[in-house]
Amino acid sequence: MIRDSEIALRFPENFLWGSATASHQVEGWNHLNDWWIHEQAGRLPFQSGVACEQLQRYGDDFQLMRQLGHNAHRLSIEWSRIEPRIGEFDHQAIDHYRRVVESVRANGMEPLVTLHHFTSPAWLARGGGWTRSATPELFARYVRQVVSAMKDIVQYWVTINEPTVYTFQGYVFGVWPPHRYDPVHGIRVMRTMALAHGRAYHAIHDLQPDAQVGVAHHWRVFDPYRSGHAADVRVANTRDWINNRWFPLAIQTGQLLPPLGRGRKIDWLANTEDWVGVNYYTREFCQFAPGQPLDGFSRDPQPKVERNQLGWEIYPEGLYRALIAAAPPGSGKRIIVTENGVPEAGDSDVVRPRYLVQHLAAAHRALQEGVKLEGYCYWSSIDNFEWAEGFAPRFGLVHVDYATQERTPKPSAKLYRDIIRRGGITTDELERFQVSVPG
Repeated sequence: MIRDSEIALRFPENFLWGSATASHQVEGWNHLNDWWIHEQAGRLPFQSGVACEQLQRYGDDFQLMRQLGHNAHRLSIEWSRIEPRIGEFDHQAIDHYRRVVESVRANGMEPLVTLHHFTSPAWLARGGGWTRSATPELFARYVRQVVSAMKDIVQYWVTINEPTVYTFQGYVFGVWPPHRYDPVHGIRVMRTMALAHGRAYHAIHDLQPDAQVGVAHHWRVFDPYRSGHAADVRVANTRDWINNRWFPLAIQTGQLLPPLGRGRKIDWLANTEDWVGVNYYTREFCQFAPGQPLDGFSRDPQPKVERNQLGWEIYPEGLYRALIAAAPPGSGKRIIVTENGVPEAGDSDVVRPRYLVQHLAAAHRALQEGVKLEGYCYWSSIDNFEWAEGFAPRFGLVHVDYATQERTPKPSAKLYRDIIRRGGITTDELERFQVSVPG
């Protein structure tokens, strides 16, 4: 029994504690979207296949999350299942996703529902995808179908997951569908996504006035490699602007600032965010590199810091910095950590417990300084298909045996359960996982 006096960092009573997944990464057989088409064509190194079979196993997975103490769960709707052909809506698919969300609620968890998490219907991709001026209204039409069916059981909506990541990976670096290497198209995609979010925001509120609508922003910390070097400082600031600032500012102010636009103000786009979602994983150091224009004339010199399985720096303070930047104290902005996690190979769970405690401590520090933090969703609930990296990186709190689909909670899942049940982190945990608390 843990006494109250032993809880060093206490979170608010109504705090949302949960984890997150995305449809293509867990469901299996999403054969109507652009990712599946590129997987089958050999343009991606791995195929998602059956993934985690959550299309059928969702009830058991949600029951397991309830047993692990979660009171919230973030999931996504697969647009290509809802609208397999342009203008044709599959009401059986809509009914399926309603049952999925009802299962989340039946297991005592608040659903946070994402409407676009990287995948698009194949028909949309064939027609130009997110470069088309018609896409915002097409997206809003799909959103209306989903919200009409679920407005009584969903309060929190995420319109788009990580628009900057989607744009850079697919249209600048070309490693994700549609495999373009064209920054001009990338800017157009980002602008289209901002407008699509705005259209979806108004569509949701027309149907559900009390809905809480946000975006899951990918927030990466950029620091100059040489703090006193003007060029390094400049490229770090530029990358921060492009990766972290321009999209949130567009949907908050309605103004399309360079390079998203020439400053045009769109009144209906302003104030289209009821709460801010932040996905935080890592920091990059920026060193001026004139030969790398696609990277913002910057390279990461890869200093010797602790890194995860994918080579990303493990930097807990970055979550504190991201929360302070995205929802500054006194701004009135409400914020939820919609993703934060670490991969480990195989069934290893050595890094994750320390990662979890250190990042929750960083989130608590932001809370103490006045950030209106309302929840934390660990990425991910279960091991899953990690896009172009395949099945090797395992982010899950729960281990998945992909041969048998057996689920086994990891020690970190039980640690997280204990933190949730007591509503905070103990002094012993802070000492054990080497967390120093300011002050």
